[in-house]
Amino acid sequence: MTIDKNTKILIVGLGVIGGGYAAALTEKGYTVGCITKEQKDIDYALEKGMISFGTTEVDEATVSWADLIVFALYPTVFIDWIEKYQRYFKPGTLITDVTGVKGSVVSRVQSMLRPDVEFISAHPMAGRERSGVEYSDPGVFKGANYIVTPTEKNSDEAIETCKNLGKILGFARISVLSPDKHDEMIAFLSQLTHCIAVTLMTCNEAEGLEKYTGDSFRDLTRIAKINDAMWSELFLMNKDALLREMDAFINEFESLRQMLIDGDREGMRAMMRRSTERRSLFDKPA
Repeated sequence: MTIDKNTKILIVGLGVIGGGYAAALTEKGYTVGCITKEQKDIDYALEKGMISFGTTEVDEATVSWADLIVFALYPTVFIDWIEKYQRYFKPGTLITDVTGVKGSVVSRVQSMLRPDVEFISAHPMAGRERSGVEYSDPGVFKGANYIVTPTEKNSDEAIETCKNLGKILGFARISVLSPDKHDEMIAFLSQLTHCIAVTLMTCNEAEGLEKYTGDSFRDLTRIAKINDAMWSELFLMNKDALLREMDAFINEFESLRQMLIDGDREGMRAMMRRSTERRSLFDKPA
């Protein structure tokens, strides 16, 4: 399918990312509806002009209305939703998601999905440390990365449509990875960083530290304000890859620790220069 202004888009799960999608698409002139658990979230989105309509009930009329459905749900909730309600999809519907793990999700959904509906998975790399539609901001997509994770079951048309969705939302860089490669990458770039932030916030509980900290600590621990329900699920669903990255981090940290023990200033400086050089690659494009 081709996304145009006649495309009817449904967001399932109006949290911080689902809300961001809704706001961005509505701003671009698309008709967006939603299904979500809480009426207060629908009321907020309607008040802010983020959606055209919303409901807390999963009903055939709402689901079959949509041409394109974006699932912004926890992975296990997403899988359960497909099992229960896929009968409501109209033939030809294209569905996508925003889940942070792919290997254990994409194959399950594609294996159970009706043959007249296609699932093309994607991951917007633009989360926020707070959860809830009231914290959604489509501005976080600008300059951010967006990853499409197709399998052999996906059509070229669906892949291109999903990539185009990323462009419409405002993402700067759009990449294509297999679900397994995605999970290897995300274990390092996202999950390990959350592990480090959480550990930093729990390894020293001395009182009053917030009175003395500078921006470096605040910046490094921003993501320690974490949605424990979602992230614990993501960690466990990508356990093997995350454990490998944790081991690699521990080994590298131990190398730095040993340099400090040995008084190896030149070794530390070399490691810092390598860090500085690599960090420059990660700046968002203008």
